[in-house]
Amino acid sequence: MDKHILDQYIDACAMVEETEKDIQELKKKKKTIVQTNVSGSNPEHPYNPQHFKIQGTTFTFREDSQLRMEEKLLEKRKEDAEQIKTRVEEWMNMIPVRMQRIIRYKVFEGMTWQQVAKKMGRKATESSVKMEYQRFMQKK
Repeated sequence: MDKHILDQYIDACAMVEETEKDIQELKKKKKTIVQTNVSGSNPEHPYNPQHFKIQGTTFTFREDSQLRMEEKLLEKRKEDAEQIKTRVEEWMNMIPVRMQRIIRYKVFEGMTWQQVAKKMGRKATESSVKMEYQRFMQKK
């Protein structure tokens, strides 16, 4: 696995979140029901005025089909992003714990090398942590 998959991981996490929001918005739109009152009467004698409540969605059958198709596409997008996340997380579990921490701090949390060194503790310096990361990434 190379460094590019780590960059994809960050984007995949963001994609999952964004897609979940899009799916919720779509579902909310599909559930929107409009209700109104209308008046009418019997067309023949005796005319009896009556009031009716009608309700329905604000979109046509064609638009409903479009919404369903969009929802399927969003679900597929979310599934693909989750697969990338899973691949990276499996890989992360196979590398040394120290490197897991360095990658998490630097790549996933976007810390500077100085901040990573401080988090790592044990007299780690900015340059030593950076060098350790670079050597590890060159091996892989």
